[in-house]
Amino acid sequence: MVQIFSKSFNKIPRYFLFFLLFSFFSIIFIIWYFFSPWNTEVGYQPKQPIPYSHDLHVSKLGIDCRYCHINVEKSPLAGIPSTKICMNCHVTIKNDSINLTNLNYSYENDTPIEWIRVNKLPDYVYFDHSTHVLSGVGCFECHGDISKMNVVKLEKPLSMQWCFDCHKNPYDNLRPLDKITDMKWEKDSDWKNAVKSVYKNIQPPVESCSGCHR
Repeated sequence: MVQIFSKSFNKIPRYFLFFLLFSFFSIIFIIWYFFSPWNTEVGYQPKQPIPYSHDLHVSKLGIDCRYCHINVEKSPLAGIPSTKICMNCHVTIKNDSINLTNLNYSYENDTPIEWIRVNKLPDYVYFDHSTHVLSGVGCFECHGDISKMNVVKLEKPLSMQWCFDCHKNPYDNLRPLDKITDMKWEKDSDWKNAVKSVYKNIQPPVESCSGCHR
């Protein structure tokens, strides 16, 4: 019997199966890598109603994070600075600056400043700032070196896997309580040896869903 197709055609199903598998795993990789928070969210930097520079206020003037974010050590929410906190200084300092137009309007009319939140977790995630801060997690670990930012941007992905990486091995990310807001602090060999004795019984939730989802 005469064969219409040569034997080489028998390889077509194999090539086709290989193409399907390759396409399948390529799509998974593209979604996993290019659609991860590292690529879709990190770098988010919205324009704020008032051009507030952390580089000026923190690095150059030495204002501590807790002066503006007053609830960070006692509440789940760090708190966004109110107009009155800003006006503690700006009622006399550069009050006529055009950059403070919205601040002066807010103060004179008793209306809140509509800051645009940058570091934001989904509503189904429970995160307590006070718990993390009092356990030795510094501002730098989640927000990056915000002291050098003229405009606040999202520095970390804040994804579930990113949180897990820290929860599985928290001691690498802990620092002395008096260095919580110090962006220039770097751990040395003495601290690496002492951290576990300073923070005893640190057991962040890893396998318990209710630890972060309540």
